[in-house]
Amino acid sequence: MTRIAHFAPPQALAVRVATLLFTTLLLATSALASPDKELKRARTATAVLKTILNTPDARIPEQLLHDAQAIAVLPDVVKAGLVFGGRHGRGLVSVRAPDGTWSNPSFIRLTGGSVGWQVGVQSADIVLVFRTEQGVTNLVNGKFTLGADASVAAGPVGRQAQASTDEELKAEIFSYSRARGLFAGIAIDGSVLSIDHGANRDVYGPAVTPRMLFENRLNAPAPAEIVGFRDQLEEQTSN
Repeated sequence: MTRIAHFAPPQALAVRVATLLFTTLLLATSALASPDKELKRARTATAVLKTILNTPDARIPEQLLHDAQAIAVLPDVVKAGLVFGGRHGRGLVSVRAPDGTWSNPSFIRLTGGSVGWQVGVQSADIVLVFRTEQGVTNLVNGKFTLGADASVAAGPVGRQAQASTDEELKAEIFSYSRARGLFAGIAIDGSVLSIDHGANRDVYGPAVTPRMLFENRLNAPAPAEIVGFRDQLEEQTSN
């Protein structure tokens, strides 16, 4: 009897490879989680924030920064895929208080899929600027999907974007990306943003909630790396 070999279609094979690659990426980053790892991430996020906000000709418009309700920084977000791909990263988000000061940051995760021709692995720093309190509320209440639970758009950059920002762009969240030295707005609709409770527990302790962080209700001083992130926001967004 002749045996007939069955081969998966190229597209199905590509999906399997991409899924395996992205799953491996998630497992690897989860396995490396620890207080030291998270504090290193906080230092990296602070450095990313300082670099981006000090770029004169390709930076986030000052008015957006001054009016922001929250700012998230996710360094080294990895996008991997073969036809079908995914995006995964971890970072910090701070919320602005009514008096204009910034909260202790909560650790967060960003995950998402993408469809279209793509191959390989890319890494980029991502910054999210929250323009409304609703976006912050969505995050505190749990994970939410950018573009579905909160409108998101590639943010404007540079001095020439300053005047048109409030009139022409109505998104709740503006997203930015820096890769290979280039800084620009990026479309990340469909990505899921959520609180990284494990990282918060490792750094702040088991009893600290995101709401306690955002309201600056810590019972003990925050680590220096955390204070550094908050201070950098204060310095770069003060009037």
